[in-house]
Amino acid sequence: MRDRSLYAHSSNGAGQWHLLGDHLCGSAALAARFGAVFGMAAAAEYLALVHDVGKGACAWQDRLTKVADTGAKVGIDHKQAGVHLAAQRLPWPLAGVVEGHHGGLRSGGELRALVRELRARPGVVDEAIRRVAGDVPEIESVGIAVPDWLSNPDGDNGFSDVDLMVRMLFSCVVDADHLDTHAHFRGRSPNVRPDADMAALAERFEEARKVMLAGRKPSRIDKIRTDIYEQAVAAADGGPGIYRLHVPTGGGKTLAGAGFGLHHAARNGQRRIIVAVPFISITEQNASVYRRMLGERDVLEHHSSIDLDRAGWARLAAENWDAPFVITTTVQLFESLFSRSPSRMRKLHRLAGAVIVLDEVQALPDRLLVPILSALRGLTERFGTTVLLSSATQPEFSSIDGTRHRHVIPDPAPLFSALERVRYEWREDTTLAAMAGEASRHEQMLMVVSTTRDANAVHQQLPAGALHLSTRMTSGHRRETIEEIRTLLAAGQCVRVVSTSLIEAGVDLDFPIVFRAWAPPENLQQAAGRCNREGHLHRGTVVVFKAHDSGRIPDPSYLLSLGIAGNRFGDGSDKADPDNLTALAHYSRTRYRLQGLANLGNPIEELRRQLDFPAVAEQFVMIGESTASVVHVRPELKPEEQAAARAAIDMLRTGQPCGPETLRVLQPHIAGVPKAEAEAALAAGHAKLIVDDLVEWVGPYHPQRGIEPPNR
Repeated sequence: MRDRSLYAHSSNGAGQWHLLGDHLCGSAALAARFGAVFGMAAAAEYLALVHDVGKGACAWQDRLTKVADTGAKVGIDHKQAGVHLAAQRLPWPLAGVVEGHHGGLRSGGELRALVRELRARPGVVDEAIRRVAGDVPEIESVGIAVPDWLSNPDGDNGFSDVDLMVRMLFSCVVDADHLDTHAHFRGRSPNVRPDADMAALAERFEEARKVMLAGRKPSRIDKIRTDIYEQAVAAADGGPGIYRLHVPTGGGKTLAGAGFGLHHAARNGQRRIIVAVPFISITEQNASVYRRMLGERDVLEHHSSIDLDRAGWARLAAENWDAPFVITTTVQLFESLFSRSPSRMRKLHRLAGAVIVLDEVQALPDRLLVPILSALRGLTERFGTTVLLSSATQPEFSSIDGTRHRHVIPDPAPLFSALERVRYEWREDTTLAAMAGEASRHEQMLMVVSTTRDANAVHQQLPAGALHLSTRMTSGHRRETIEEIRTLLAAGQCVRVVSTSLIEAGVDLDFPIVFRAWAPPENLQQAAGRCNREGHLHRGTVVVFKAHDSGRIPDPSYLLSLGIAGNRFGDGSDKADPDNLTALAHYSRTRYRLQGLANLGNPIEELRRQLDFPAVAEQFVMIGESTASVVHVRPELKPEEQAAARAAIDMLRTGQPCGPETLRVLQPHIAGVPKAEAEAALAAGHAKLIVDDLVEWVGPYHPQRGIEPPNR
């Protein structure tokens, strides 16, 4: 028989029950540590201290005893007592942290109504508070001091910053709760890494960079890259804020951005670097580079967007970015930032006191720019964060929100002139088959198309041995293919490749000729960055073609961009090449002006000001077509890789308590397909459910093209 102590969780493998007082105090200590980074240690500590007070009620404790050996949930709400306590001692919006720590953040209107109801009927929660206070009297402490702007928001920006503070404190509490719970079920202390020595990391990076450069084949643009890197490191002396790194493709942005981040963090006492890129292919390449330079232990690659909030103990596997150097995608970063779910938001507190490098920032969707730019401003002004906007095709964001950026490269125009390495050719009114035929006459060529369906179709029309890249291949499969391409290019052998746009940003490949389906100028210039990248030719060739049977991207801002681009870029004396900086800046400003703030995400920003977290999460979707994460363990993998993936799948399927390392094991085996297609595959037996929205693909998988689109 158990004694009458209060418990938070049932027994672990050693037969030990988790005392409620221990869980509250353990979570509070962790949350205080996380909140201290942005000056909110006391608030974070108190919210964690009261988050599970409702578990002290007799009904909850009795139900825990009954279901302990069954695996069933207690099924009795335990959040209201903590909501009542938090609303008495902190500004009412912060009580939402407690209310949402399992199911997600609610709207401000719903939370206000709940707080009023609890104040009118305190007897609903008195029993739980009284019983827990006997073990943890601190839950009835006096009020906690918070900044004036949080208690009395001033203007629209003030309410947006309240939204951001709720999210950051929610992250602190959720992460602390998960860490303490996971530690109990593992029978050990919470695993939290100490802050890294950023100065030592910067020094290690510099030494590794010297070794890397010494081993590279000399190029005529090496000096330009060195100048760019030195300017980036010099700019790192500045204080936290928003910086702009405008560098031509092939100018060494990957190293310059990391060098800026590491030196800037060391000089400003910041705790980590978070590199966010638009495509998974870039995280894979960059992570490989950074691991070689900084070591496996200090670099975390995180790009899976699996949401496990409905999957019992599996939610503990959600990533919390507990590493000094993180590489992720912009989709993962911003959909987490504007989410309402505990698993996605668990990592957000790591953005405080960090350097965020937004690589290829031109790829951010127009329809979400207002809330994105507002959040970035809030992070830099309230949370000690620095943001580096890095791109060869810098968008004119200041024309949207008026924010002034610090320029890492004061005058980029001479760099673009010095790194001019291609000439453009234009093909009008053609077909994909015709362009595949023309491209096939070249032994080393890259063709970039706009959709996975086009990539699949073109690949079938290219000569045998051609390679293919798209998100329908698993992450590990794409990585292997990119390495194969790089090896063939270096050996001067035949290599023909068709890819979606995932290849045209950050993937370090060098073709003598590139074919690019008609797209906005930023895409054309990025594709050109894969042509004559090292400058070994006097001029490489970029062929831009308009195929009337190309797939269309049904996004209004994308279609508007194509229309504006058609008037400014192309063949003819009255049009510019895609790397004309003056034309690009004018195109960017025109694009934003014609859309207006309403089409740039201002309605979402208004919802943020209303603290309507569910509505924000519903409307903030970076990828228009809903995508499912699909796990496929390829049979050609090494036995140990297959065994590790199978073990991770089994752990998630059986609902065993697991940490973020479980999903990290599966990352190389994840591909992306439309959700409707994944649901059809489940019905047809081509996929099997693992947990929640995560499925395993057991149907046909092409050895070069991956999961092929269904015939239409």
